[in-house]
Amino acid sequence: MTENDKRPASGDRRPRKPGAPRPAGAGRPSGTGRPARSGSGRPATPRDGQRRGAPAGDAPQRRSAPRDGQRRDDSRGEGGRPRRDDAPRGSRPVTGDRRGAPGGARKPFGDRGAPRKPREDDRESAPRFDDPPVDEDATPSELDRAAWRELKALTKENAEWVAGHLVMASRVVDEDAERAHKHALAAARRAGRIPVARETVGITAYLLGDFALALRELRTYRRLSGSADQVPMMVDCERGLGRPEKALELAGEVTRSELAPAIAVELAIARSGARLDLGQMELALQELEIPQLNPDVAYSYSPALFDSYATILSLMGREDGANRWGELANRAADALEASLQGTGDDEEMVVVEMPAEDSGE
Repeated sequence: MTENDKRPASGDRRPRKPGAPRPAGAGRPSGTGRPARSGSGRPATPRDGQRRGAPAGDAPQRRSAPRDGQRRDDSRGEGGRPRRDDAPRGSRPVTGDRRGAPGGARKPFGDRGAPRKPREDDRESAPRFDDPPVDEDATPSELDRAAWRELKALTKENAEWVAGHLVMASRVVDEDAERAHKHALAAARRAGRIPVARETVGITAYLLGDFALALRELRTYRRLSGSADQVPMMVDCERGLGRPEKALELAGEVTRSELAPAIAVELAIARSGARLDLGQMELALQELEIPQLNPDVAYSYSPALFDSYATILSLMGREDGANRWGELANRAADALEASLQGTGDDEEMVVVEMPAEDSGE
C-alpha cells in the first residue's frame, strides 16, 4: 500500500439528482451506499490531477528555445521567409511580388487579382462543439427550484437548453461520469456565470480525476454563489494535486459550526485525509472525532464517517477499534438502505435510529 492509498474516502460528491430540494448549505446529498473498506484515500482516480487514460504530462510540449541568437529554423532567410537551397542569399530582394512582376516591383493594391469573397456568417464559421444528445423527456421541471431560479437569468430558450444538459448530467453520472461531464461542459458553454452550471462541471471533473479543472470550476462556483458547500471537495482536489498543506489552509477558511451536518462531515473526512498525507496519524484521527461520530444513530453521512474512522484505526494498528467501527459502518449502511426501500427517492435525507442491540460498544 502506497502513502497515497492511505486516504479515507471523502464521501460521495455527485451532482444532486433533479427533483429533490436542495438542503440548506448542501450542494448534493451524501451517498448512502455501503462504503468500501479498501483503505483508499479518495475515489479511485489519478492522484496528479490528470484525466483517466491521459498520459502523464498531458500538456502540450514546448519547443526548446534557440540558443546563441540562432533562428528556430535555419532554412529561413531574411524576413522570416523560407530560403530556397538552389539560390544564394541576397539573389533577389526581400520585398516585392514573387509571381513574375518585373523587377520585383509590387503591384498596385487594386491590381492584385479577384476580390476576396465575403466571409461566412460568424455563426457559421464559429467553432462547433460535439454536444451529447439530450433525451426528449429531459425537461426543466426535473431541476430543483434553486437551480431553475438561477437559469432564469438566461433567455427562455437558452435556459431550457442548459437545463436539458444539467438534467442529463444528473441522470447519467452514476453510470457514466465522462458522459455526465460532457453534458456539464455543454451546459456551462451556454450558461456562462450561472453557479449551478459551473458547480456541475467541477463535480464531474472531480469524478474523472481532473482535480485542476475541478478546483478551478468549484472556486468559480464559490465566488458566484457565496456558498461554502463545495469546500470539502475543493480540499480534496488540493490533496489530489499533491498539496496537503494548501488543503488544510483552504479547510481553515470556513467555520465548521456554520456548515450543514453533512457538509461538516465531508470537510472532516477531507481534513483527515490531508493529515494522513502529511504523516500526522493522530491528528488525522482527531479530525474525525466530531459530534456526528455517534454510533447510536445512522444518518446519510454515517457510513462514510464510520468507515473513515475505522480505516485510520487500522492504519494505527488498533484492529479491535477498526473492526468495531467497520461493523458499525456496515450496519449503518444496511439501516439506511432498508429505510429507503419503496420510497423511490435515494436523495431524501433520512435519519434512522439504529437498534439498541446493534449499537454496543
